[in-house]
Amino acid sequence: MTRILVVQHDPTCPPALFGGWLQEAGCHLEVRHAYRGEEQPSLRGYDGLLVLGGPMDADDDAGHPWLPRTRELVREAAECGVPTLGICLGHQLAALALGGAVGRSEHGPHVGVLPVGWGCEVLLDPLVDRIAGDGRAVQWNHDVVTALPPDGEVLAAGPEGDVQAARLASTVWGVQFHPEADESLVATWAAHDDGALRALGTTADDVVSQTRTAAAELADAWRPLATSFARMARGRAAANGTI
Repeated sequence: MTRILVVQHDPTCPPALFGGWLQEAGCHLEVRHAYRGEEQPSLRGYDGLLVLGGPMDADDDAGHPWLPRTRELVREAAECGVPTLGICLGHQLAALALGGAVGRSEHGPHVGVLPVGWGCEVLLDPLVDRIAGDGRAVQWNHDVVTALPPDGEVLAAGPEGDVQAARLASTVWGVQFHPEADESLVATWAAHDDGALRALGTTADDVVSQTRTAAAELADAWRPLATSFARMARGRAAANGTI
């Protein structure tokens, strides 16, 4: 059994589509709802770590006291070689944990189905080399990674240069966008973040409709990311003799 530890930070940010794709690829997910006070255990016995998104700031430890433990888990994963993927907030937490920096995007919030600007570095990357293309992704963020960890490498960047995807350590990756999101998740986020929509001069209906129309395109683009991550976790499990 390939076991993936999943850290969920908010009820509005579940594994959703990405979790389903991992299960289809043969992974067993153990979701810890950190916002409920559920323990984030040691990675001993796990073959992968998935850190999900959330509306909080990545360094708001006072308001969300489980965040230091999440960052500690990322460091443990990097030290032990456990395949790790951070999504949005998870990407930011991983960057902070490994020596990077996070802050407000100078270009305002990124909301909607937007292009992903892959760089040539993906050709040598073991997680994304098979999936990079001209696809788009759901994005919903105010903050971005402003400085990578010392060993980090940008894999994708937006038109203004904001980091969209990065390899943060040898077995740790982060994506600023939301491969897990479908129209129901986007509708929930729109209901909780009207300020971002107003800032961009758009509406919840517009963003939800955009996501619905792009559903097949988004699944085709990001199911392979889950499959690739599952392949790496299975490799870890096989090396440890757990499958």
